[in-house]
Amino acid sequence: MGAVLPLLALRAFTETTRLGSLKSAAERMGVTPGAISQQIRLLEDRLGVTLLTRNRYGVQLTEAGESLYPGLSRGFGQIESALLDLEVLTRANSLNISTQSSFASSWLVPRLADFNALHPDIDVRVQSTAELADLHRDPVDIALRHGLGDYPGVESIPLFAPVLLPVASPGLLACGPALDEPQDCLHYPLLQDADRADWTLWLQAHGVEPDLRSRRGPSFDEDLLLLRAAVSSQGIALVQAQHAEEDIRHGRLVVAVDRPWPSRFAYYLVARKEKLGQPPIRAFVDWVRGQIESGASSSRHASESDPKYVLEGR
Repeated sequence: MGAVLPLLALRAFTETTRLGSLKSAAERMGVTPGAISQQIRLLEDRLGVTLLTRNRYGVQLTEAGESLYPGLSRGFGQIESALLDLEVLTRANSLNISTQSSFASSWLVPRLADFNALHPDIDVRVQSTAELADLHRDPVDIALRHGLGDYPGVESIPLFAPVLLPVASPGLLACGPALDEPQDCLHYPLLQDADRADWTLWLQAHGVEPDLRSRRGPSFDEDLLLLRAAVSSQGIALVQAQHAEEDIRHGRLVVAVDRPWPSRFAYYLVARKEKLGQPPIRAFVDWVRGQIESGASSSRHASESDPKYVLEGR
């Protein structure tokens, strides 16, 4: 075996093992699966051992591969981490934020003007994606995630836990039966989340025994799509309350039944622990916390003076 091994072949092996398939590794590295396969064969020829075997589920490490992978994974991880740290130094006043499109459009983007006014020297870039950013590999400083807060290897700061609220277009409700109790929603088409679970859980939380109707209807993987379907009178959508605020405020949607239900999922601000002290990230964390605190205060005052606050939005 030569003293120098091809770096590209080492990375092809590492990415294939980490991601579980040649295709995923090829997408990550911007080449074809055939090129990845060729690089792994080259590495195996140089080492004189078989590192990976293929089966119908993907790839599987041999004993030699299991011995090699951990060290290579740590090495490439350190390289990528060092490059990200260097990138931070070269763009000290920029801030890359990754979040879901529904949260970006309904909560973050409408408020960003305030942050920009307070910190005109920080260049904010928002990446709207359903994919979870890898904060150790991707050029992302902060991720705003919706989940249970269990994100190993990074720092999770809880922000707020949303409630789910049934909303529909005024036109749809004007033509249908009265909606007085949660079970009355079953008389309307229901717009479903991707797992077709929210309506069943919401009905059960309000003492209603769900039937087949609670899982029927078109499903969508984003609240933004659910809202658009609801605005076009396709049915009742069960969405996070803050996502529906603008449509409710402009009269495109109304609350079908005023029975908000707390979701066990919450929003978290996620970042690498060692980055939290950097000025742009610290400024954004403080700003987000301030926005949430002022929003909670506004909600309390509005609900005390106007019992229809939840219906009318802010």
